[in-house]
Amino acid sequence: MNARCVSGTHSGRPGAWEGGALRPPPALRSRSTASGVRGGPRLRPAPPHVTRSGMVSPPPGAAARAWLRVGPAPRPLMGSQGGVGPPGNGGPGEGESGETRKLQEEGRAARGKRRKGKGKAGAGQGGKGNGAEGKPEPPQAKEETGMGAEAGPSAGLGKARERGGSVEEGARRLVRGDEGSAGARKEAKGRGEGKKEEWRVRTGRRESARPARAQGRGGQAWGRLAGTRAAMATAAEEEAAAAREPACRPAAGPALLRLPEELLLLIFSYLDMQALGRLAQVCRWLRRFTSCDLLWRRIARASLNSGFTRLGTDLMASVPVKERVKISQNWRLGRCREGILLKWRCSQMPWMQLEGDSLYISQANFILAYQFRPDGASLNRRPLGVFAGHDEDVCHFVLANSHIISAGGDGKIGIHKIHSTFTVKYSAHVQEVNCVDCKGGIIVSGSRDRTAKVWPLASGRLGQCLHTIQTEDRVWSIAISPLLSGQLMTHLGSDFPPGAGVLDVMYESPSTLLSCGYDTYVRYWDLRASARKCVMEWEEPHDSTLYCLQTDGNHLLATGSSYYGVVRLWDRRQRACLHAFPLTSTPLSSPVYCLRFTTRHLYAALSYNLRVLDFQNP
Repeated sequence: MNARCVSGTHSGRPGAWEGGALRPPPALRSRSTASGVRGGPRLRPAPPHVTRSGMVSPPPGAAARAWLRVGPAPRPLMGSQGGVGPPGNGGPGEGESGETRKLQEEGRAARGKRRKGKGKAGAGQGGKGNGAEGKPEPPQAKEETGMGAEAGPSAGLGKARERGGSVEEGARRLVRGDEGSAGARKEAKGRGEGKKEEWRVRTGRRESARPARAQGRGGQAWGRLAGTRAAMATAAEEEAAAAREPACRPAAGPALLRLPEELLLLIFSYLDMQALGRLAQVCRWLRRFTSCDLLWRRIARASLNSGFTRLGTDLMASVPVKERVKISQNWRLGRCREGILLKWRCSQMPWMQLEGDSLYISQANFILAYQFRPDGASLNRRPLGVFAGHDEDVCHFVLANSHIISAGGDGKIGIHKIHSTFTVKYSAHVQEVNCVDCKGGIIVSGSRDRTAKVWPLASGRLGQCLHTIQTEDRVWSIAISPLLSGQLMTHLGSDFPPGAGVLDVMYESPSTLLSCGYDTYVRYWDLRASARKCVMEWEEPHDSTLYCLQTDGNHLLATGSSYYGVVRLWDRRQRACLHAFPLTSTPLSSPVYCLRFTTRHLYAALSYNLRVLDFQNP
């Protein structure tokens, strides 16, 4: 195939193609063939029109632009030597060995610049860039898209240098002009900057770089990192929505999964907690199926503080049983996070009660009501209500029938309506009232004056004593039986040493109750077995007085000690203490005056603050 040319000037550079005698530039003339043949291809005039087969003519009005069509390289002349000479001349070419080495060094230098990532196509540098990567494009693609990345035969020569080929191989590159190359360079630069910005976003690098501006046709500007975060958030929401959709039973799989659900429930009910957890990892349908409360109810009843009583009553039906079992493992292992809810400057002897999402705590002669925040481990700083009426400290109080019944050191009993400002107080005992309880419209109070009295809660009979019970010693604690018999049933115990007072007592059922006090023991009583001897007892390891106790109605028991604010957890199926949490240090040693817990948190009232143990987020 022959190469053809039409024009008297090349790209506006005089002397490149003079007088119609085809004389290629020095760079083209100095390149030798792979076989060392002197001479070059024969170039002939081309017809002035363009065809798809490669016939090219100059555009209208561009007389100073040269067009070159290159075909396959001609076979070298036998016996010729040296470089490539100009067509039409029989003499030796200008490309001698020294100039060839110079051009090779220029080619190596250009390739080194491209490796450094410049990715530019410079005329005369022997390189061809395709944006940010510096990769050559096929000449057909450039001719169809009109990008025109290089000017003149130097582009083909640059590619020949890059590939290490001959001059004829470099001349196979089809190039347009300087105008096309300038536009292509701008477009390649914009595309390269856009790709760099895309790389920053995709790799998650937090850079404050602005999106690259597209400087040519087809340049793209990539969004900021915030747009990517929004897209990630949207994807997470879609994934959560898909997870909430009901999962279908897998069509293919083991025959076990194709059994009726009633049989699967029966089979899975024999699995333990670990097996159910592994089974939930098989597929989405099994994860939903194994989350059924019926499968976890048996496990929950054997767990600590899972919301089930010993008789199987569910005290927290609104919370999934599986979630409660997970948290109960933290109680069993003693994993929790300690925090402080409230502080006060003076030493106090606080008492507290929980009701729903509210906490009531006594401070001096006031009772304050706080609301829990959704996490349950913190309180709103502003109290919901403040209840006053006593002249001295509040010793004890209970919540009953939307009322707060309080016992004060001034020997009075106060009655406050929770949702109103109604408050009534009346004198009940000669000395301070240590304890009070209310159940079934009846109030019972105990005092240091060795008496216990019964009072009505009815509004028309407030302050009228119904019955007075004389005792042999000071009354420190009182609990009303669920039977509401209103009569003396029995005396508990006969082996107590002198001064071994009972500081806290609570009923679990009409026939079972728990007590603790100065003798450092927690005792479990069953009136059906014996009223003179306890059924089971747990001793405080450090011989400390036990001020208070609390139970979940099943297996968990919590006690508060008199030294260092120690809270102990007990498994009633064992004799030894399960875990101990000292909440104060030596300089601020304080008893635990009162403690309460839910399935997620434990709250302990000390002399200077109110502590919380968070078992949900240890």
